[in-house]
Amino acid sequence: MFLEPFFKGQRSGWVEVVCGSMFSGKTEELIRRLKRAKIANQPVALYKPSQDTRYHETKIVSHNENAMDGIPIPHSKELLKMNDEIQVVGIDEAQFFDMDLISVCQELALRGKRVVIAGLDMDFRGMPFGPVPGLLAVAEYITKVHAICPHCGNLATHSYRFSAETETVVLGAKDIYEPRCRKCYSMGNILTFPPLDNHIHGTPHKDDPKQVEIPFN
Repeated sequence: MFLEPFFKGQRSGWVEVVCGSMFSGKTEELIRRLKRAKIANQPVALYKPSQDTRYHETKIVSHNENAMDGIPIPHSKELLKMNDEIQVVGIDEAQFFDMDLISVCQELALRGKRVVIAGLDMDFRGMPFGPVPGLLAVAEYITKVHAICPHCGNLATHSYRFSAETETVVLGAKDIYEPRCRKCYSMGNILTFPPLDNHIHGTPHKDDPKQVEIPFN
């Protein structure tokens, strides 16, 4: 478990990144850290990209339905307008923000703030996602969390998409995504499903209720 660092005489803030696949507990961990900061009477602010309205317009909600009030913003530079009294800054779904988020977070850390970021490190193609790789490069603390692959039970690091959309950003949850380990991800739609839960996937192919034919990217 991550424990908050304390250095006597520390004059600047720092950046923490929590990354991993979908359903790995990133938002859950972000909320946990911010709630601990609130218990310590540290002023906290939590932000999310305004485009992410899957669960709530303003609240940050984990897949386990753990929630915390947040502030939706359209661009990362809006973070620089926050109240100077804020000591701990939380940022969820970092992969959806613009690339300026990297420099913005470094500026916030230089202002003495603790910046806690959660986001996907890879997109559905298995490629680095948005500003998250750059944030990993500049962060003082990195936590990689893992989901469980529903096909084999191993640690899942990839987010597999069932739908046919080819855009990098397609908002969704268990209806079109599932976590997979490296091997099961590489098998693409060869795997039959549902593996564990009949309701975790999208609509089956009309000719085969156990197989969905979606090209693997």
